[in-house]
Amino acid sequence: MSNGPLHVSSGDPVVDRRLEWARALIEEGNAADAAHLLLEVTARAPEFLPLWFLLAEAREKAGDPVGAAGAYVRALRADPADPLGAGVRLARLGGNRVEAKMSEAYVRTLFDQYAGRFDEALARLDYRGPELIHDALEAACVTLGRPFAFGRALDLGCGTGLVGERLAGKVGRLEGVDLSPNMIEQARHRGGYDALEVGDMLSFVEQQVADTAELIFAGDAFCYLDDLAPIFHESARALQSGGLLAFTVETHEGEGVILRDTLRYAHAEGYVRERLAEAGVTLVSSEHASTRKEGTVPVPGLVVVAVKRY
Repeated sequence: MSNGPLHVSSGDPVVDRRLEWARALIEEGNAADAAHLLLEVTARAPEFLPLWFLLAEAREKAGDPVGAAGAYVRALRADPADPLGAGVRLARLGGNRVEAKMSEAYVRTLFDQYAGRFDEALARLDYRGPELIHDALEAACVTLGRPFAFGRALDLGCGTGLVGERLAGKVGRLEGVDLSPNMIEQARHRGGYDALEVGDMLSFVEQQVADTAELIFAGDAFCYLDDLAPIFHESARALQSGGLLAFTVETHEGEGVILRDTLRYAHAEGYVRERLAEAGVTLVSSEHASTRKEGTVPVPGLVVVAVKRY
């Protein structure tokens, strides 16, 4: 999914026309000409986010990563909330760590735009997150010798509620959180949740009373987090003894965390295991499985279940 500049007016008709011409040039494959056209009007709208963002995209497509990075930095300065995702694109280009990150505003904007067609799009990608998490949890319960049933469950990055729907018959109380208000509305319409909240998943888990959740799960959500340590630590705190943490991640064959060209983070299996151990939870299973495809190619991934032992 793509998230180009928002089509809003700069208040200057000259700048607005240049933006439209530049978009057309980019679509025709003339990104270098588009960049030149946009650069000429930056002085007329020096704080207009879509102008800097489109200039960065044009420079990137024209093979000018240094120029693109500079324009992404200017986009961030124009709006530090970063609703268009300049920070994560800067990260892809190897930018400064402080500025080069994925913003909450970007994820919210992305999925607010996407919510109405989200389920249909995932079907085209052969999305398997719900069944993978369900089956991994069922197998983990057999391994642990416990019933495949849970009291209170938390769905992190619940989206439209696809994973929650798959597990609804196995939980007594289901609560979900998502950054996107539009995705939350879709989940509410789908039903099955006892409570839904708009917010980021880490803050949501941080506000939970310790030892009160029997299950915490996240399907295709941790790919928007680079550092998994905080969410693992807070999940361990919120889980009751014997509670389970189940999730999927995209993975890669190297070490640590990488940002893929799709602007989603991939976490090495070793990294996931280390962060879980640091959080004080015990790995039950880690299986290689793809939750979705990019085109016709399955995206490498893991489906993981861990248990809180104490």
